[in-house]
Amino acid sequence: MAGLVRSLDTAAADAPMAAVVVETVQGEGGVNPARPVWLRTLAPWTQAHGALLIVDDIQMGCGRTGPFFSFERAGIIPDLVCLSKSLSGYGMPMALTLLRPEYDVWKPGEHNGTFRGYDPAFVTAARTLELFWSDGALEARTAALGERVGGTLARTAHRYGLPAPRGLGLAWALPFDRPGAAREVCDAAYRSGLLLETAGPYDEVAKLLPPLTVTDEQLTHGLDTLDAAVASVAGARTLAV
Repeated sequence: MAGLVRSLDTAAADAPMAAVVVETVQGEGGVNPARPVWLRTLAPWTQAHGALLIVDDIQMGCGRTGPFFSFERAGIIPDLVCLSKSLSGYGMPMALTLLRPEYDVWKPGEHNGTFRGYDPAFVTAARTLELFWSDGALEARTAALGERVGGTLARTAHRYGLPAPRGLGLAWALPFDRPGAAREVCDAAYRSGLLLETAGPYDEVAKLLPPLTVTDEQLTHGLDTLDAAVASVAGARTLAV
């Protein structure tokens, strides 16, 4: 953690830092979970230096990693939180920015516009919170399914000599060493009815984001389809370098 502090101190040496924006689990970056201790080091640094801590929870929030907010596992409280994606609960366009009360200082008419909100999305979002977040059932199930996905991907990785998978809850990455292999696997899975996408700086991982409401049967079918896609590519060429 000393390296993190040195990096932040260096970045803030020439001018005050206004804010630090962080994904607690990188999404497009390749599903890289930040360690809780890393986040717990970052949070007090921002406070000590008068910088806002902004968590981008657009992709990994709303229960994707288990808890509603992805940063809950670290026990930190950001200054601002960005939410979207599954927030509406029904595929409707919706995005929110949550902020501490002391930063809610808009003047009358300062934050307005005809494009600020889509009423049906507010209705479905409220209903989603009532249905799925009135107790801890969804969070517990997501954690259990995440362990299942992680175990299955670990066996697939071992079978084909791939790097270890990584993820939290229902956000997982299956990495590949050979350039282009992740895209080939995603293409093969798509031909069998499974939608994946590549992620990472070099599109080197296949990213899995199953619906939080996925059934056991659907998850089994999806994981079997992915394994078959990896096997089909492995049969044509070596996946590892």
